[in-house]
Amino acid sequence: MRKSLLALLLLACAGLAQAQVQLRDGSPQRYTVVQGDTLWDIAGKFLDQPWEWPHIWHANPQVANPDLIYPGDSLVLGYGPDGQPQITLERGASRGTIKLSPRIRSTPVANAIPSIPLESINAFLLNNRIIDHPEDFDAAPYIVAGNAERVLSGRGDVIYARGRFGPLNTTYGIFRQGKTYTDPVTHEFLGINGDAMGAGEITALEGDIATVNLQRSREEVRLGDRLFISEERAVNSTYLPSAPASPIKGTIIDVPRGVTQIGKYDVVTVDRGRRDGLAEGNVLAIYKTGETVRDRVTGEQVKIPDVRSGLLMIFRTYEKLSYGLVLNANRSLAVLDKVRNP
Repeated sequence: MRKSLLALLLLACAGLAQAQVQLRDGSPQRYTVVQGDTLWDIAGKFLDQPWEWPHIWHANPQVANPDLIYPGDSLVLGYGPDGQPQITLERGASRGTIKLSPRIRSTPVANAIPSIPLESINAFLLNNRIIDHPEDFDAAPYIVAGNAERVLSGRGDVIYARGRFGPLNTTYGIFRQGKTYTDPVTHEFLGINGDAMGAGEITALEGDIATVNLQRSREEVRLGDRLFISEERAVNSTYLPSAPASPIKGTIIDVPRGVTQIGKYDVVTVDRGRRDGLAEGNVLAIYKTGETVRDRVTGEQVKIPDVRSGLLMIFRTYEKLSYGLVLNANRSLAVLDKVRNP
């Protein structure tokens, strides 16, 4: 079920005392939704802490079917008979004007705006995944031959893979070993980034040799590339950002797309995962690592305090690592910047 910002804003306004969620100073009296908006961005116009939506939601369980908002709709901030703030919806075009109440209708989702920019995430997940243990990579089936003894193969080609294949799985992603991640302090192994080369479907299996039809290729597939069962965890707009349930102190250790400066809607790798209490949808504050400078009076090396510089949302967790999407940044971020509870 998709939960709209509109219902969440109503809940925030009706339950400020219970959840201690505050309207943002200078929040607009009226905002008209435009194409390209996300619920996260709009929530930030009205609420101090938009990631606290789930707390408001659980404090008001009687709302079971929230509505959706669309480009052209307007959100109007006002006050009810009891003096409490409330949000009313003015539908754009021919939708009419609807005043929200605790019983919200559900509507088709065809053109509703998403909670977060899903295109930034889904495109990334097609090309990246984390392998939690090195032995998992070594034990995975691998490409042993191409058709007509080809060394390189592309979309539409037939390739042959060797290894142990599950009888119920026919679709596999094809990956090449990328970066190996270690904890920057303890040097503990954290995982391997698998770089996706393509995807294929098994059409025949004889012993431990599978005939694979290469259906998609991002780069030329090589002998030795590994096959993993496709992850069936598509990201969708039902994500509601939330604060972690436990204290988190971590570090941004990589930007998988290879840039050195990180900005809004970039994907980063964080050195904390499920074992540390992170869950998909958790929001973390980003702190720019303070520089170490020389005190010209004493001659000592002094570290400047870290500065809070942005927010990210975890959208995919693994055992020791996670992928996060930068939701906002007020300065350029970089690898080794720290992440904390918001």
